Amino acid sequence: MGVEEVIREAFTRARDYRAAWADYREQSKTDKNLIPPRRDITLEPLVEILEGKRFVHSHCYRADEILMLINLADEFGFKVRTFQHVLEGYKVASEIARHGAGASAFADFWGYKLEAYDAIPYNAAIMTRKGVVVSINSDSEERARRLNIDAAKMMKYGGLTEEEALKLITWNPAWQLGIQDRVGSIEAGKDADFAVWNAHPLSVYARVEMTFIDGDVFFDRQADLARRPQLEQERKTLEQAESNRPPGRGEGSTPPRAPGAIRRAYAHDDDVQDEEDNQR
Repeated sequence: MGVEEVIREAFTRARDYRAAWADYREQSKTDKNLIPPRRDITLEPLVEILEGKRFVHSHCYRADEILMLINLADEFGFKVRTFQHVLEGYKVASEIARHGAGASAFADFWGYKLEAYDAIPYNAAIMTRKGVVVSINSDSEERARRLNIDAAKMMKYGGLTEEEALKLITWNPAWQLGIQDRVGSIEAGKDADFAVWNAHPLSVYARVEMTFIDGDVFFDRQADLARRPQLEQERKTLEQAESNRPPGRGEGSTPPRAPGAIRRAYAHDDDVQDEEDNQR
């Protein structure tokens, strides 16, 4: 409830801020001496949301918080573009679809904290069947390399077709980001970012042979394999040069003393100075 009120208060201020500027622009047409409202850059992004110029991607888990934001968005007249993580989305899939939001979920990652206790592997398929535009995310640099396998799991957990599974990691996330006219599918006029596999991309045995970015070859497995002996030789050459390098400044000399040792050295120097003073 506290989160809801914080969000409501922010959008209420943004709505008032928007109205104040709209009133100023209208009145300034006849009154050139009118002082404009004070600019607030913290509210301007929220105004863009109210005007449909900025997408909302909401981090969420539970059904109650999903419904809360849907109701709040309806109250202020904006749309949530995507609910991210949305682990209990299957409980309110019809409401998400009715609102027109997408959902970006884990394939099979749950039970790691209270908000994730009710997550199930059928989540993405259930939301898809209810009409939600669903994508699969990873929250992991490692698993991001294998989203094709996470997508394939949705054929097992929910019975999605191959095309539906592929859309979870291609066109659907492109739509959620609002860039479906540029990427997400192989069509004339798009950015030509795609991968060539040596087997069905939903197979656990498939590997990427080539990738293209804007139509240019970014990775070629055969060229990469051919270059590996050269790279290995370069690495050995650099290691040999490093081992033959003469000691530089600070290398091979007396290691620095710890702060305690330095203090003791200063104390000893002071004692020597005191003894010399006494002898004088």
